[in-house]
Amino acid sequence: MSLPPPEVSMVTTRRVWCDGATDIRSGENYKPIALGHPKVYLEIDEHGYVDCGYCDRRFVLEGGPADGVDQSTLMDISEGGDPGHR
Repeated sequence: MSLPPPEVSMVTTRRVWCDGATDIRSGENYKPIALGHPKVYLEIDEHGYVDCGYCDRRFVLEGGPADGVDQSTLMDISEGGDPGHR
């Protein structure tokens, strides 16, 4: 059984970054840095998506091959990974 990624972000560029705390709720006493991870830069390849190795957030390129696809059917790939090799 394959589970969908915990969070999917649609993006318009192949180069993205993730810190694990962006787009999380905010508030007067909220410190998102405490919930994040080191900032990492990721590159979306020909598969049209990439997963963050820290928090599993998936970045999907709008208009790419993975756009509109059921995300639970796609294998996890982090930068440098290739789902074609098992």
